[in-house]
Amino acid sequence: MIRLGQLLKFADVAESGAQAGELVASGDVRVDGEVETRRGRQLTAGSVVTIATPQGARVLRVEVGSPDSDVDVPW
Repeated sequence: MIRLGQLLKFADVAESGAQAGELVASGDVRVDGEVETRRGRQLTAGSVVTIATPQGARVLRVEVGSPDSDVDVPW
């Protein structure tokens, strides 16, 4: 499980929690096709996050790394 604001920072979409909060509050973030306004929204494996940016939509999918991997990459 990862929170939406954490994912936005981890994926380099936002530089800080405050910036992630502003992005989410702007209505430019969708989770599984629905606008999400809560930075603390809990995401689970399979969640799809779409961020509207001036360069076009950026899509992230939450995935679970294998138990023997060194890094658990949530997108």
